[in-house]
Amino acid sequence: MKILVVEDEERVAQFIQKGLQEEGHAVDVSADGEDGGFLAEVNDYDLIILDLMLPKKNGLQVCREIREHGIITPVLMLTARDSVEDKVRGLDAGADDYLAKPFAFEELLARVRALLRRQSETKTPTLKIADLELDPMSRQVTRSGKAIRVTTKEYALLEYLLRNPNKVLSRTLIGEHVWDMNFDPESNVIDVYISHLRTKIDKGFEPALIHTLRGQGYILSDNAPHS
Repeated sequence: MKILVVEDEERVAQFIQKGLQEEGHAVDVSADGEDGGFLAEVNDYDLIILDLMLPKKNGLQVCREIREHGIITPVLMLTARDSVEDKVRGLDAGADDYLAKPFAFEELLARVRALLRRQSETKTPTLKIADLELDPMSRQVTRSGKAIRVTTKEYALLEYLLRNPNKVLSRTLIGEHVWDMNFDPESNVIDVYISHLRTKIDKGFEPALIHTLRGQGYILSDNAPHS
């Protein structure tokens, strides 16, 4: 999943970013409310982790504004304040959950999972093309009923492909969604992971599902596209 973290305390932001990346998420980080609100409006995120006290524009303002712009992405609000009144203000501004600092990363991760699970339940429960299936709830991948083991990053890449079937996805799009907005498009890491996925989900199966369109990107389709 792609997550935006809006947090001005650098150590806290890096702590959250590193932990979420280890769980396979692509994470963008912003250090102020103005920039964070802009990123939330121009990018497609699955979850926003938003600090309450931010420079330029506080978390309540950011949350209200993105809701006014029709953005329904789940928001987990962080704050050093733990009063009932502050929690109510955050929830009334449009936040979906609230976590007081300091917190254990395990609790943050549990809340992230719960919000992403709710988000997934509003989408197709099982992602499928041909005989390839991915269950976002159990994170299980199968083809022709055979279980396929994938790494955390392979799973993230495959899920993104399955959420965008029959669409040509450029390396830049894949990099920004599966890695983060600072991904180097000149890197060959996408090619490496695509190769790993092909070995696991295409080798020994028909038809091949992952296709390369030279100069354009990759496409997941059960019909071989014309390059």
